[in-house]
Amino acid sequence: MYELTEIVSYLLVAAVAAWWGWGILEWIWLKPRRIEKHLRSQGYRGNPYKVLFGDLKDFSALSKLARSTPISLSDDIVPRVVSFLHKTINAYGRKTFMWYGHIPRVHILEPELAREVLSKNFNYLKPKTNPLSRLLVTGLVTYDLDQWVKHRKIINPAFHMEKLKLMLPAFHVSCVEMISGWEKAMEDSKEVDVWPHIQTLSADVISRTAFGSSYQQGRKIFQLLKLLAELAAQVLTSIYIPGWRFLPTSRNRRMKNIEKQLNKLLTDLINKRIQALKAGEATNEDLLGILLESNFRDEGKYGKGVVGMTIKEIVAECKLFYFAGQETTAVLLVWTMVLLAHHQEWQQRARDEVFQVFGKDGKPNFDGLVHLKIVTMILNEVLRLYPPVLQLSRIINEDIKLGESLNLKAGTMVTLPIILLHHDKKIWGDDAKEFKPERFAEGISKATKGQHSYFPFSSGPRVCIGQNFALLEAKMAVAMILRSFSFELSPSYAHAPYPIITTQPQFGAPLIMHKL
Repeated sequence: MYELTEIVSYLLVAAVAAWWGWGILEWIWLKPRRIEKHLRSQGYRGNPYKVLFGDLKDFSALSKLARSTPISLSDDIVPRVVSFLHKTINAYGRKTFMWYGHIPRVHILEPELAREVLSKNFNYLKPKTNPLSRLLVTGLVTYDLDQWVKHRKIINPAFHMEKLKLMLPAFHVSCVEMISGWEKAMEDSKEVDVWPHIQTLSADVISRTAFGSSYQQGRKIFQLLKLLAELAAQVLTSIYIPGWRFLPTSRNRRMKNIEKQLNKLLTDLINKRIQALKAGEATNEDLLGILLESNFRDEGKYGKGVVGMTIKEIVAECKLFYFAGQETTAVLLVWTMVLLAHHQEWQQRARDEVFQVFGKDGKPNFDGLVHLKIVTMILNEVLRLYPPVLQLSRIINEDIKLGESLNLKAGTMVTLPIILLHHDKKIWGDDAKEFKPERFAEGISKATKGQHSYFPFSSGPRVCIGQNFALLEAKMAVAMILRSFSFELSPSYAHAPYPIITTQPQFGAPLIMHKL
């Protein structure tokens, strides 16, 4: 009897091991090979699948090589910022895929297919990222389905245009501080690297608009998030191995320590604001106040026993305010200054418009900012040439048909290369890679000829909730900069856009500044 029990135990262990082994084999080999065969049968081409790592090793090597040398300002930035994608399309054509580890990533280069992907946000979902990178960004941007609906509804009031008008004084005082910093720096040299100043500006704007009088604590939060972003960028270019995040590597320990500090700072800040709100003492004129007010108003509306957002979820949204808001506006402003420094005629045209609308000393106001036509054309063109996010990815959990003929299997990722659609000569013309703001003189729809080929802030239901915030802040900054300075590229400027989450200047942005 004992021997029979022992045999049964061995058989059970063997069965479990076989089941587990089959699951691993299916995950790392059989399923990827089936999807690869299916994609090739529809005319899509790419490198053969390599177990587990896919194309990631080649991707990392090419990215490192691309970052090793600056380029001319007139050069195509695509080979530098999306080097592996550029090589893949050159080798295989427009209908291509790559291997993001064991996951096939299909590149969508047709505007109408891109529109379909972004409009069907319940079919095309946000891909799960490495758990370590989620220490940096979670919240609305990473959620799907009912959780996304709930959070979007609660957060929306914070970004209504009427609320944004209340934040203009915070935009203004932050710009004044940056300009004063440039004037002080110019006492020693006319050359100023504007990039760190612009990063500080956008961080201060978020600190003031998100946390009001607590913005000094907001500055500490920004510094920690900046460190976390640098570490998360390393994680995003490596293969995700389940359980790796639990190993006590120096990077893992550092990321978790920074996250712990961030969460404590934000939790303490939020709890104090909640206590003030309950006591009737809190303000609802900053992002956190509006968010908490909306959250408490909507508690209990999402089903029995379900409240609006937990403290942990509010912490995640505050981190997202910081990261997305600071990064997006900072890179938009720095590339705007670089391009205006290179294209002096557009710098002067924009300055003339600012003087015409606000005069020499008038404080920029909401009505004037939204009617800056030339500045708006310039910002649109900068976003076209240097989109903050180079591509968007979505994953499908069930078989689906995209467009008229593309059938996709569950587990496939689709990627929308914003940078390629924004630079496509078939869409924009032979001058697609040139800085020509006049293409937006009659608006975005006319510039794109009605095609879905311009979406620097995404589009569809998941369009960036902070789009108006970023553009209003950028217009305020551009107006105040142009009224205070003229500027040109320094001889030491090295053109080197590179992706570290967003498209940043690798060696900064030194300009020669002249006080007006």
